[in-house]
Amino acid sequence: MTIENLKYRFDGGKPTKGATTIVGVLGSGNLEVLVEPVSLGGACEIEVKTAANGFGTIWQAVMKDFFARHRAGDIRISVNDAGATPAIVSLRLDQAIETYSAQGPSGKGKAMKPQTKQGQDQQ
Repeated sequence: MTIENLKYRFDGGKPTKGATTIVGVLGSGNLEVLVEPVSLGGACEIEVKTAANGFGTIWQAVMKDFFARHRAGDIRISVNDAGATPAIVSLRLDQAIETYSAQGPSGKGKAMKPQTKQGQDQQ
């Protein structure tokens, strides 16, 4: 299996405070998203590693939409994908940035509970 690496950078975001966060489960056609604070002058960098080759334009559209909604800056997002649909990718990105922001820069705050083995979020 060949893994495709895609990289995106969006400039002009607003600095977003938070603590390193990971959400999602890599398995059963899903994905995991890691968000880290990085000094990027207001930019947002996103790296995608996916087993679903040839979907770069779709990934770009999903990432562009995410950045337009959140305008998150000074973060690096790493996505490890096992074939998730664009809707799931969008949901996971939203979940990741919300969890990241809720934790605050000290790493304290309300964090999302881990997922069950079935891949469903516990609330």
